[in-house]
Amino acid sequence: MRWNWQLPDWPDFRFDAERIRASEEQFLKGSGVVIGALHHLDADERDGLTIELISQEVVDSSAIEGEILDRASVQSSLARHLGFAADQRRASAAEAGAAELMADVYRSHAASLDDRTLFAWHAMLMNGRRDIADVGRYRTHEDAMQIVSGALHAPRVHFEAPPSDTIPMEMSRFIAWFNGSAPSSPNPLPVITRAAISHLWFESIHPFEDGNGRIGRAIAEKALAQNLAAPTLTALAETIHRHCKAYYVALQLGSQSNDINAWLTWFADIVMEAQARTITRIRFLIDKTRLLDRLRGAINERQEKALLRMFREGPDGFAGGLSAENYRTITDASLATTTRDLNDLVEKGALIRSGERRYARYRLAAGISVDHSASEE
Repeated sequence: MRWNWQLPDWPDFRFDAERIRASEEQFLKGSGVVIGALHHLDADERDGLTIELISQEVVDSSAIEGEILDRASVQSSLARHLGFAADQRRASAAEAGAAELMADVYRSHAASLDDRTLFAWHAMLMNGRRDIADVGRYRTHEDAMQIVSGALHAPRVHFEAPPSDTIPMEMSRFIAWFNGSAPSSPNPLPVITRAAISHLWFESIHPFEDGNGRIGRAIAEKALAQNLAAPTLTALAETIHRHCKAYYVALQLGSQSNDINAWLTWFADIVMEAQARTITRIRFLIDKTRLLDRLRGAINERQEKALLRMFREGPDGFAGGLSAENYRTITDASLATTTRDLNDLVEKGALIRSGERRYARYRLAAGISVDHSASEE
């Protein structure tokens, strides 16, 4: 099989811009909604939301590659890098490095892309690694850079990247295109189109020995942020993680031709879902503030503790809803007290109950929940 970079038209990607024009327009409108909604939060709430969203991106981007990070450690590390108050929780080398990378993407989104930035990101991501020869530089090994699966005696090659000795030239061309298609350039591209192409192009080059997926998604985040002229809070990696199988299928198909209409359409759908999740989170936080303000002085400490614990679960809430047993675990309340407390929260409009007796489950009456109508891969 010949890969996209082996074709005579590489890297002249072909696509029909009309296919995702509606998504491009809707994304810009949604970005206005995000910015407007953020104005309803105070500074501490905005800082908290920023840490929550970026840390989720860090954790999910690593999870796509099969690396599990501790969210609390990542949040603590991010808070320190962004200058917010933070506890002194210790983070592993991988957690600290991944957090530092995304903090830099967030802070310096408007800056041009260059080799030095990419090398710095790679060094952050490979923090503490001793099994990588080329850290903070493009790969130099002579072996073919392949993405494979299956048994060692019969591997399945999903993709083979350009040889290492061509990487400096390939990356020079990619970086020139990325900066030359920015909003302030003479030849700007629409926001989703630019992010989609940048991710596919970078992944097709696969310039580093490891970490290409995470850096490639960071580049896509940077592209989104530059076109919005603001640090992006789009839940891109989180949404890709929810559709991980489809993501790898779309990338593989995209690497077989320089006609990228299918990839562009798939990526646009992911970006729109990601933005919707971000808007849901912001509105959920606004609802939390309003609900707690309304209940201030009208509920006891147990009820407040339980509500705060439910809010920490985010818009998705507890799987299946909060049970009486959950409430007792959170508050150490007796069964009778639990029943009174939960009934009181329902009467006050804080919780919505479904089911009866031991099958009763409770959800926040905050009015915002994630739309689960789209199937998850």
